[in-house]
Amino acid sequence: MTDRRPLDGLQTETLLAHLGRDPERHFGASNTPVYRASTIAFPTVEAMEEARADRFNRVTYGSWGTPTSYDFEDAVSALEGGHRAISFPTGVAALTCAVLSQVGPGDHILMTDGAYAPLRRLADGYLARNGIEVTFYDPRIGAAIEKLMRPNTRLVYVESPSSHTFELQDIDAIAGAAHEHGALVLCNNSWATPLFFKSFDHGADITVHAATKYIGGHSDLMLGVLVASEPLYVPIRTFASDFGYAVGPDDVYAGLRGLRTLDVRMQRHQDNGLKVARWLADCPQVARVLHPGLPESPDHAVWQRLYRGASGLFAIELKPVSKEAVDTFLASLALFAIGASWGGYESLALPVAPHAVRTAVPWDAPGPLVRLSVGLENADDLIADLERGLGHLSAAASK
Repeated sequence: MTDRRPLDGLQTETLLAHLGRDPERHFGASNTPVYRASTIAFPTVEAMEEARADRFNRVTYGSWGTPTSYDFEDAVSALEGGHRAISFPTGVAALTCAVLSQVGPGDHILMTDGAYAPLRRLADGYLARNGIEVTFYDPRIGAAIEKLMRPNTRLVYVESPSSHTFELQDIDAIAGAAHEHGALVLCNNSWATPLFFKSFDHGADITVHAATKYIGGHSDLMLGVLVASEPLYVPIRTFASDFGYAVGPDDVYAGLRGLRTLDVRMQRHQDNGLKVARWLADCPQVARVLHPGLPESPDHAVWQRLYRGASGLFAIELKPVSKEAVDTFLASLALFAIGASWGGYESLALPVAPHAVRTAVPWDAPGPLVRLSVGLENADDLIADLERGLGHLSAAASK
């Protein structure tokens, strides 16, 4: 594991260039190499037994950790502010492990109504079948979540902003109420990254990142990472090991490489996203822009108080038009590809339908919703692309 003590007190930009690497351990190589390993050989049985007694700190078997995965985990946990991190093959795997490691039959979970779709499926499927009750709550509930707490509430899940509708959550207030009632707080911090939101400073006990997104940054890897507080780290890591979670060596290497440019990319995503969002707010085809960084957002005050910045992911509600018109709009875009995921260098657009899954606060907006992931292209070029696309939308809607 990397010794990060000499890096104390440095600014984030500097930390991103130096965390999670130690050239002296790798013959002077600047980057931690890709360790492709399953079997780890030992000179004696005694050496193997000694190493395995400390298997989450030593390299003892490929799926339990390699120098590459340990360095990535050290870097992420230092940035996020938690105790230690654990790598996963996907963000969904990290979320699933976080939940299942903390709850059992008879327990109760409070989950934001804006939760990522796979987590809702976990709640409605596996958790329900195994006697774990989930209550979905209004993302903007704040301190009033206390009224939903039960004696058996074990976990409160926050995802800020919501995956499709972008409500920000007052995590300070929610965490305060949760801890007062003995519940843990699980935070999905993929949108803001550790650069724009320090979740452990605001009450998180476990934080998950879909590192496939901004941490990777290039749409070429599948990776998740979980950061835990000290009391939870070993139990969660043991659960992950017992269930066979393991990350691919090339993906975790690419995640570590992505961290090196995270600051400059996030600044560009933020600038581009805000510029495009402001332009869209004045477009006649757009009913509203769902971006917490805009002053007109109902969550803008929360964003200013809790966050250091905004990423390039947000949504627009179009004025009522047919599905065919929306499809024409998306198909006519040249720079925004139609695709799931987000956080890469390229811009993406995706039609979303929150009304199909929302339960605590039904989504009843009259117009269709399109999620935009604004990439690293020139913002004026992206605006021109959207302007052409919205022109095709208007032409299709008038037929």
